[in-house]
Amino acid sequence: MAHDLGKYSEAFQAYLDEIFLSYLKKLAVEAFDPDLDGDEDEIGADGQKKRIDHSSTGAQWIWQALSVPGIPGNEEEEMRQLAAQMLALVVASHHGGLIDCIAADPQHAGEDRYTRRIEKDSKETYLDEIRSSVDDEIRRELQSLLQSKELVESVRALHRRIEQIEKRHRGNKAILRCKLGLATRFLLSCLVEGDHRDSAEFENPEADKVRKDEKPDWPALSGLLENELERFSEKTDVSEIDRIRAEISGHCLEAGTRERGIYTLTVPTGGGKTLASLRFALKHAQTHEMDRIIYVIPFTSIIDQNAKVVRAILEPEGVEPESVVLEHHSNLLPEKMTWKHKLLSENWDAPVIYTTSAQFLEALFGGGTRNARWMHALAHAVLIFDEIQALPLKCAHLFANAINFLVEHAGSSVVLRTATQPLLHGIDPQKGALRLARNPELMPDVGRLFADLKRVEIIDYRKSGGWTFQEAAELGVRMQDDRVDACGCALESA
Repeated sequence: MAHDLGKYSEAFQAYLDEIFLSYLKKLAVEAFDPDLDGDEDEIGADGQKKRIDHSSTGAQWIWQALSVPGIPGNEEEEMRQLAAQMLALVVASHHGGLIDCIAADPQHAGEDRYTRRIEKDSKETYLDEIRSSVDDEIRRELQSLLQSKELVESVRALHRRIEQIEKRHRGNKAILRCKLGLATRFLLSCLVEGDHRDSAEFENPEADKVRKDEKPDWPALSGLLENELERFSEKTDVSEIDRIRAEISGHCLEAGTRERGIYTLTVPTGGGKTLASLRFALKHAQTHEMDRIIYVIPFTSIIDQNAKVVRAILEPEGVEPESVVLEHHSNLLPEKMTWKHKLLSENWDAPVIYTTSAQFLEALFGGGTRNARWMHALAHAVLIFDEIQALPLKCAHLFANAINFLVEHAGSSVVLRTATQPLLHGIDPQKGALRLARNPELMPDVGRLFADLKRVEIIDYRKSGGWTFQEAAELGVRMQDDRVDACGCALESA
């Protein structure tokens, strides 16, 4: 209700008139010169690009309605102040991304940018003018929302829930503030999504038909996977590796009914983690009525291959391409992306998403609004992180706090899928460590699994002082001779 109040000003209405006149002028010119590009950056009758602040108005309106003068004296006032800070910040930031409340650049280090924005002269934000010109219906509904007890109470409930969980897990005040910051960014994501979606559907009514507001048909998608796995099991020449893969997949299916939380899937290379984890995700999404499944993969070299395997199963012949599986990563060339793909990539609006670790971190911490728009899609989702050991060490606490937030406060579940699990639950809890679910490992006997799938024997040839070049060369020749002899013996016995 508040984010575009600034567009009521006469200055902004005049700005819209100038845009319209510029558009008519461009149409007239194009009528005489059809080869004109038509993408000139000309705005306004005077040919100048104009900027009119329309976001500060709503932020100031919220701040003046909710904030308390001076220092809050009790919990009620503290929560009103917190609500005012969060909501005003979101409205003020809905075009450029969350502003740095305290400036960090060398020229303005330490400057209080938030207060400066909130206290901006009303002549520049047109607040006084708009208070008298806003439609009565809009004014009544906005005031009703700002004065409702539920508004402040919802902020208090969020603050209390975060605070209680952090006390239970020895988290400190810094983590509490981090979680409140993530909640604020989540609100921004929702606002930007609604704003952009309304505009897109107004300009292109076909866009509304592409988006899907209903939950995916998880039983149907799960049925497609089960049919594919059934065909595997009907093979007559089932190898020992196939048998172990089927066992891994079965454990994942059983685990799909567990409560939401953070889980680990520790399986050696070659164990069939791709389809096994999908089996868990589909069952888990169906059990808890989740919105989507998101695969987060660190390397673009393997993302195409994994997505191709899953798409072949979940998008069989007759199913519209990209209606189930959506890839969003840098390997996709813009000229090869359809307009539907671009539309769905804007907000990750698909049942199964394949993206990169970089995109995931951008959704949570990146600047601007394009990245922030993805964050709301991380709620009520099954998040599967492949090769999680590749997470940069300097991101460990940041990652842990964000994942805990998504699971504890946004209704998501997480699976860390790798052969070499990093101990992200064992890092300093004062700075943020992963909080695993009860009985977090999806495999009942990881040790036996590694023994059964062992394909390489490592022999430790290290020695004190290291090897000389000559010794290393002689060792290489000797090992090559041993390999040739072993191959010869195998051929003779065959």
